[in-house]
Amino acid sequence: MRNNIFLKKCIVFLGVFLIYLKPVYAYLDPGSGSMMLQILLGGIVAAGFIIKARWYKLKSRLFNKNKE
Repeated sequence: MRNNIFLKKCIVFLGVFLIYLKPVYAYLDPGSGSMMLQILLGGIVAAGFIIKARWYKLKSRLFNKNKE
């Protein structure tokens, strides 16, 4: 029930947001694209380090076959 209310609020917010959406005329220079690429690659590398740091714990959770 709680998720249902949250979903309804999100749909209403999205609807209001789309109604008041206006076009934006902005210039993106080449430096902006480079910065976005660096952010994306940094996120991928950070995720890789987190997975590598927690690999054994993750491996034991995924492949643990306890026979009870």
